[in-house]
Amino acid sequence: MVLGGGSVLVPEQPAKIASTKATLETNCTLVLTLFSPVTFPCDYSDCAAHTRSASSSFHLMVPPAAHFCSEKSWQPDTMNCVISVIIPTLNEGRYLGATLQRLAQNAPQHEIIVSDGGSTDETVQIAGQYGPKVVASALTSPPVTGRALQMNSGARSATGEILLFLHADTHLRSTSLRQIEMALQNPAAVGGGFARRFDSESPFLRFSCWLATWRCRKWGWFLGDQAIFVRRTVFDQLHGFKDMPVFEDLDFSRRLARAGKVVTISPGIVCSARRFHQRGPLLTTCRDFWLTCRYLNGSIPNMPEK
Repeated sequence: MVLGGGSVLVPEQPAKIASTKATLETNCTLVLTLFSPVTFPCDYSDCAAHTRSASSSFHLMVPPAAHFCSEKSWQPDTMNCVISVIIPTLNEGRYLGATLQRLAQNAPQHEIIVSDGGSTDETVQIAGQYGPKVVASALTSPPVTGRALQMNSGARSATGEILLFLHADTHLRSTSLRQIEMALQNPAAVGGGFARRFDSESPFLRFSCWLATWRCRKWGWFLGDQAIFVRRTVFDQLHGFKDMPVFEDLDFSRRLARAGKVVTISPGIVCSARRFHQRGPLLTTCRDFWLTCRYLNGSIPNMPEK
């Protein structure tokens, strides 16, 4: 019999061999028991706390694969979560089809909710061709429209644990939903948005997108065309989007950044540059900057205080 890594030979003694074998089996069982992954029921915050405080010798394993992930199911990872993609629309028939086609290329589990504000074109019919749930958020006459109202209405109809708010003229990559899942694997992350570029060759717009990405990484401030995503529980805690005529996206992302860690995902997404066509990139961007400063200063009517 050879012990350890040496070459010392020990005479065969059946009684001692049996005793040694039993001792080794007992010790091996003990080692395996100490380092076997242990699962126990806890809510999401508890799981995050244990994960952060665990030593490098131990790791917390989640329960076996589930079809749904939430605080209630005690599963802190997001790889099996359903992502609810909420698209507010108002006469977006020209752009919606291409957006839904790009979205369909994503593999992770997701549902699509088109929250319409009273479109008079073919928006609702186009949405129906791709099978998403259509929510009519404008229930009054005349219709009351507004992205904040529509996005909150879509969120109320959502069943996913992650909410993604996507503009109808914004194209995701085929890996975008997987990127969201990976970003929210960090228990400290509450949400975030994407770096974005416009479907334009304008050097000025490319520079403005670079500045926007810097702003997101510096302060965690995202705009609606950056596909803001958030954990459902955090969205509910923040009471969703405020009913504001403009800047409801910036207001929400600022509150989101105060709630926890936000993530800027890159490579990002592609947005339509249509809103720059009338005034041009420079004048439109200057006007946007001026309005943003007024909003941050609280000088635009119906704007919440800073």
